[in-house]
Amino acid sequence: MEILLGAHVSTAGGLENVCGHARNTGSKAVQIFTKNQLRWSGEDPDFIEASCFKKCVIDNNLIVAAHLSYLANIGSTDETIVKKSTDEFINEIKRCSLLGIKYLIFHPGSNKYLTEAETIRQIALSLSYIIKQTAGYKDVFLVLETTAGQGNQIGYKPEHLAKIIELTESGERLGVCIDTCHIFAAGYDIRTFNKYNGFMENFNDTVGLGRLKAMHINDSLRPLGSKVDRHASIDKGYIGRDAFGFIVNDIRLKGIPLIVETPGGDKEHKADLDILNNLTRK
Repeated sequence: MEILLGAHVSTAGGLENVCGHARNTGSKAVQIFTKNQLRWSGEDPDFIEASCFKKCVIDNNLIVAAHLSYLANIGSTDETIVKKSTDEFINEIKRCSLLGIKYLIFHPGSNKYLTEAETIRQIALSLSYIIKQTAGYKDVFLVLETTAGQGNQIGYKPEHLAKIIELTESGERLGVCIDTCHIFAAGYDIRTFNKYNGFMENFNDTVGLGRLKAMHINDSLRPLGSKVDRHASIDKGYIGRDAFGFIVNDIRLKGIPLIVETPGGDKEHKADLDILNNLTRK
């Protein structure tokens, strides 16, 4: 199994452009938004567009993940937000299945009126409903992303994600995505090998590496423990180059999509991926 490095790429101009962005950046894995991430509604791709997308993914031997809209918040107890968020989630699962996308990555959610334990239960309740409503779409994994802990976000501790998985009915379809910027901002120092390995061992003990479906490989514009989610290009933030060397040479991560969500377009993403490839021991 190889290290699967790639980038979040644009779908501007149509899904058929995704594979071109993948070639431009040298990506073996890509992440996309299947629709405008800042709008609740979006049109599904037609049969021809979906078929062309799936063919180019197969032809280019790509692994594809999608990211749920930033508007969705399944930790909310506001009836309107809960309805919009669960509907958005269900529609996105169906869209991913139509496009042959295996992983749907999402932020767990937040609630300023509940305790963390209560919000975790609300997220699990929402996920249980979503999973039940999409029982016919078991080809799509629902992937909880670690967060920076900004505001009232849940997910800044692996224990949060483990508890969500434990409380979710029929949670076999749940996976986890580790975001390096987020865990660093949440207070997990991964800048030495011992500390990086300690985090990974703790993750394995709490969540389990078998649940790890993807990683977001981002440097951080803000210092350790800032609780602020601001991505930086590789080696241009507070995390630094060494940590990314530990990641790309970690045999536990072979076959896991490692995706940069760093600033810029194809040129900048290729530069980030070039750094990561150069850190890989041949």
